[in-house]
Amino acid sequence: MLSEEEKAFIQYWEENRDKKKSLFKQLLPGISIGLSLGVAIVFMIDSGWYIRANMEAQSESSPYVIFFAIVGITAFIGFFYKKFRWEMNEQTYMELKAKEKKEQNNKQQ
Repeated sequence: MLSEEEKAFIQYWEENRDKKKSLFKQLLPGISIGLSLGVAIVFMIDSGWYIRANMEAQSESSPYVIFFAIVGITAFIGFFYKKFRWEMNEQTYMELKAKEKKEQNNKQQ
């Protein structure tokens, strides 16, 4: 028997699965996760906790390279995190639908 929470998830996912699949909808909310990782990288570079790495970063890389690397990391992490979440929700939905169908078949027999 499906619980009320599982039924609510099935209803929610049937209504929103196509909306959440679009590229724009997947990229925007996930950006905060990637941006936090980028900020952590900048903090590690500026903190000076590893002097040798700090000297290398200051002498051989320009601020533009670091900026574009952080933007790339942000977009990459943001997109793949949301894509992963969508896939997990889709898998849960499919499992619950199979469970629901199996229960209906058992009731009919």
